[in-house]
Amino acid sequence: MPRGDGRLSHDLDPQRPGPQDACGVFGVWAPGEEVAKLTYFGLYALQHRGQEAAGIAVSDGSGVVVYKDLGLVAQVFDEPTLASLRGHLAIGHARYSTTGGSTWENAQPTIRATSAGTTIALAHNGNLVNTAELSRQATERGMDSDDGSTNDTSLVTSLLASRPDLSVEAAALEVLPTLRGAFSFVFMDETTLYAARDAYGVRPLVLGRLERGWVVASETSALDIVGASVVREIEPGELIAIDEHGLRSARFAAPEPKGCLFEYVYIARPDTTIAGRNIHAARVAIGRQLAREHPVEADLVIPVPESGTPAAIGYAAESGITYGAGLMKNPYVGRTFIQPSQTLRQLGIRLKLNPLRENVRGKRLVVVDDSIVRGNTQRAIVRMLREAGALEVHVRISSPPVNWPCFYGIDFATRAELLASGLDNDGIRRSIGADTLGYVSLDGLVAATEQPKTRLCRACFDGEYPIELPARNLIGKHVLEGVDRRVAGGAPEETGDRPVGAAARGATGQPFVNSSSGGEQPSHA
Repeated sequence: MPRGDGRLSHDLDPQRPGPQDACGVFGVWAPGEEVAKLTYFGLYALQHRGQEAAGIAVSDGSGVVVYKDLGLVAQVFDEPTLASLRGHLAIGHARYSTTGGSTWENAQPTIRATSAGTTIALAHNGNLVNTAELSRQATERGMDSDDGSTNDTSLVTSLLASRPDLSVEAAALEVLPTLRGAFSFVFMDETTLYAARDAYGVRPLVLGRLERGWVVASETSALDIVGASVVREIEPGELIAIDEHGLRSARFAAPEPKGCLFEYVYIARPDTTIAGRNIHAARVAIGRQLAREHPVEADLVIPVPESGTPAAIGYAAESGITYGAGLMKNPYVGRTFIQPSQTLRQLGIRLKLNPLRENVRGKRLVVVDDSIVRGNTQRAIVRMLREAGALEVHVRISSPPVNWPCFYGIDFATRAELLASGLDNDGIRRSIGADTLGYVSLDGLVAATEQPKTRLCRACFDGEYPIELPARNLIGKHVLEGVDRRVAGGAPEETGDRPVGAAARGATGQPFVNSSSGGEQPSHA
């Protein structure tokens, strides 16, 4: 369990979470720079993409060291730890679990050593859909993980490490075409930083330039934080490698762009740019479109902070209705891991949101939020605003109804839990208690991204999955936890693929760092 620091998590109701973010990845090759600190600040900028675990791998050319633990970036790392992680290249990861449970063993980066003496560390944003198939292949090749991990990232790292006769770059060009699903990888060996993006480019990945090196990150905002200039996006189906000889690029698949539409709605930071479109500008445009599609007579437009703010600004600007604050968010409640009493539990999201009574009393309100998943948050907000004296509550949502789960890196509720999958618009309106309810249309949302509809993954809205899905019993967050990867007849074979180098946990439960370059490897307590 992460150490509580009292900071806010995205979930207004931790017992009924909304859409959970994709992960955040960061990589840097910069001799002469403090690469661990650069990675720390890059991950800090990407904290919104994953709050379960964080980790950094670093190399000084002679060996790769990984430090990781459960918790937020600022909980996992401190000044002495970062000072001990010395080298000229590093990768980092902020995790939300999409394959494999939220355990220490599944924290990233993952690390494996080959029999040829090379060490590979890898961090992943996205989710593979042929994980069970890849797991069987790994078993057939005698690869078995004894580190307790049950995620697709560890599996890919093992596959890369299973080709000691090839360079890491050549191994990647063999392995990457066999992966199906969404992946934006940053990985490394002792001397080289690598980055790769699936052929559909579902999850974002961008390349930046430092004065003395290169940076790869999930979002442009992370480049800004470390002072890197944006060069370009990593192309779908592209593998890049960066070392002392410079940057080189190779294609492992033909590009078929299908960028995630939900990145524009909720996941990405407002100060990020995706496919040339600033996210804040896109969300304001969505709000303007929402006002055109669902006008209403009202006195005040208020956002559900923080994700509803840009769209609410756009709605107010287009409608001419005054924009203002109606809900106050407490940023210091939520991640304490202290269970509330039954009385406090009944207060629900009041621990995190509270109405500004003087602003909403006697007003007809337009309440703008990014999405409705289960409906619990909106239901509680509508009730709070009415109790605070609002005359009318008109809910406007800056995305279409979420009808389908995501298998490409966002952990939505199951379809049975998605409110929109079982009710029509009026049924949802009644369920949340609003006077009126309006969702932006899919075409309106797509138009705000300034991307062709054919270049976007819209599966959570329209059920059209661009990457073929396996049978339901071979997909899901815990698929590897139900797949026996042991070699038939006994324990796994002793090969050069045996994973080494990950930080292990001592009797105190605290992480300690272990290097791949010599020394006895610790076992898990």
